[in-house]
Formats: sequence, C-alpha cells, structure tokens
Amino acid sequence: MNILLAEDDKKLGKLVKYMLEKKGGYHVDWVENGEDALDYARGSAYDVLILDWMMPFMDGVDVCKRLRGENYGQAIVLLTAKDSLQDKIFGLDAGADDYLTKPFEMDELLARLRVLARRNFAPRKLDIVTFRHFTLNRTSHQLSRDGEEILLSPREYQLLDFFLQNTGNVLTREAILNRIWGLGSDVSYKNVDVTVKMLRDKLDDSGKEPVIHSIRGVGYRFEMDA
Repeated sequence: MNILLAEDDKKLGKLVKYMLEKKGGYHVDWVENGEDALDYARGSAYDVLILDWMMPFMDGVDVCKRLRGENYGQAIVLLTAKDSLQDKIFGLDAGADDYLTKPFEMDELLARLRVLARRNFAPRKLDIVTFRHFTLNRTSHQLSRDGEEILLSPREYQLLDFFLQNTGNVLTREAILNRIWGLGSDVSYKNVDVTVKMLRDKLDDSGKEPVIHSIRGVGYRFEMDA
C-alpha cells in the first residue's frame, strides 16, 4: 500500500512514517505542509492519504475539500487534536473517510488502514507506464529513456502524469493550470506554456513527431504513438 502522510510535527511525522513502514510494510511519502500534500496527491498514486488537520499554507480539511472537488477517489484520513462531535462531523463532511484524534495509538491507525484497504476506492493508476522509448515510474517519480534517467522537476512530473491520464484528449491551458498549480492560483498561462515547452524538450525523440501537440488557441494534446 502506498501512503501519503502530511504532518508538520517533525517528531510525530518521523515516528508515524517509521512505524507505518516497519509494522505495516507500507511505502510512505511524508510532507510537512498542505500545499505539498495537494501536489503529491495530484501527482502520484496513493491508496490512502493521512492528513493532519492543522498544517502550514493549507490545512488538511482544505486539502481534502480540494481533492474531493476534483473527484479524487482514494481514501483520506484526518489526524487532529480537535475532538468535539462537531469537529468530527465537519471533517467527515469535507470528504474524509475516517478521523483519528491525537494522541493516538499506532495499532489503532494500522487497524483503520486495514479497514480502508478492504473498501473499494477508485482504481489505482499503473505504477509503470511505457511509451516510445520512455518509462515513467509513478512510485519513484523517475522518467527514463532506454534506461537512462531524465530528471524532471515536480511540476514537469505532474504535467507528464496529467497528460498520460488524458492521452489523446485536448487539455486546455486552464485545466492544466488548475491541476498543476491549483484553483485560484495567480500564475498565468505563460507559466503553463513554459512548463510544457521544458517537458516537451525533455521528451524530444530525434526524427519523430513530438508527443505533445499544441492546439492553437486552446491548449495541448498528448499522443503516446505520435
């Protein structure tokens, strides 16, 4: 099981990551703020998100609301010191599947994760995707061409993953901006075009048509077999 843990308390985050990996045998990515949690959740294939309620830049409830607004289907667990019934209802209404009050026992968290694992959530994306001479590993975020690694920035990785999920479809600049930078972001379409160009250059396959096609006045289309 792949888990994203978002917890700004370094001591607790380190402990939870260690215990989930040691006792649960899970793969755990750990971030320390809400913006990173949102970026990681959008750009990677996780089975469960564990979100602390109170985090810098964006709290766990807002991350949950944004993801559910984008039809994110994987399980989400909220961790919080808030223990009133109204707080629990608020968290669940935001889209969380479970709610765990701090302090908590690791055995209880592990038990709740096992329950969530038995439930039917959205199907996971393939961990390994191949196209032309390229291979993308969604677990490690690594792209390679014929076995040679191509370094991608976090934005470039998210963009490539978004294209792969929508192969053959035209993605507008607005859709790309909202997915990669987030709803309400103050970046412009120029940022989108620059990031697409940087990714396209890294995907250049000498003598062949580009995999990313510009659709004048609209956006871009990704073709694996272009």
